[in-house]
Amino acid sequence: MAVETGSESDVRRHELAEFLRSRRERITPEQVGLPRGRRRRTPGLRREEVAHLSAVGVTWYTWLEQARDIQVSPQVLDALARALLLDATERTHLFALAGVADPAPGGPCPTVTPALRQMLDQLEPVPACVQNSRYDILAYNRTYGRLLCDLDALPREERNCIWLAFTNAEWRAAVAELPDVTRAMAGKFRASMAEHLAEPAWKALLHRLETSSAEFREIWARHEVVAQGGRTKIIRNAQVGLLHLEHTNLWLGPSSGPRLVTYVPVDEQSRAGLERLRELALQEPAPHAAQEPALPAV
Repeated sequence: MAVETGSESDVRRHELAEFLRSRRERITPEQVGLPRGRRRRTPGLRREEVAHLSAVGVTWYTWLEQARDIQVSPQVLDALARALLLDATERTHLFALAGVADPAPGGPCPTVTPALRQMLDQLEPVPACVQNSRYDILAYNRTYGRLLCDLDALPREERNCIWLAFTNAEWRAAVAELPDVTRAMAGKFRASMAEHLAEPAWKALLHRLETSSAEFREIWARHEVVAQGGRTKIIRNAQVGLLHLEHTNLWLGPSSGPRLVTYVPVDEQSRAGLERLRELALQEPAPHAAQEPALPAV
């Protein structure tokens, strides 16, 4: 890998500064829900407004536009991309200028083929989804989208099973034996992460979990590892009641990689409950996952 010289680094920082400034100046306050005010002379947004929208310090953002030699994390770049309303091409350019890997690129996921999406639909009323080894939910059918919480109501970056298991109240309320489930998920996540320790997307998710959940921090500190495997799960669905389901992983690649996850009912009461859940789901629009580009299938 080529080593970047000081002059190349300077050029990159100045290009990044100019790009951020140009994107900031093209956005009106109204586009991001801010009042225009009567004494606005700055074209577009002010620096402090971008900093506020991105949840970063005003001084730090000012330094970034001044091409200062400062470190910028993938999480901050992601926040800036959202605040500046960047499209997919502009987002890619932003991360390239910063020399940082994008933890959530918007390209299509090669693992989720049209045939696999069709299979997810045909499995209904059995809830099914495609996950990667990081627990990102890459695609799902309608029944799965209503099994533990309303996945369609969540932004793409929150459609991650371990994140939801530790932070989403609706998801947590639906999981019987929650302490056992979260402990097992953390152990599986640690085992999978051993092959991805230096990757930004994995480090970003781990940081979010440690920052947001004291429960996760306590479990993570135990350094437990758990092998992947299926088990019978009890789900308390808010719409159809108690469900007993056999959780199964069908691998789509290496054993620590992407997988098709299914929840097959183990009794007639659970099967009838899934049928009712499917009927309710069919009354609503198709899942977002069928319309948005998926996360990478790592």
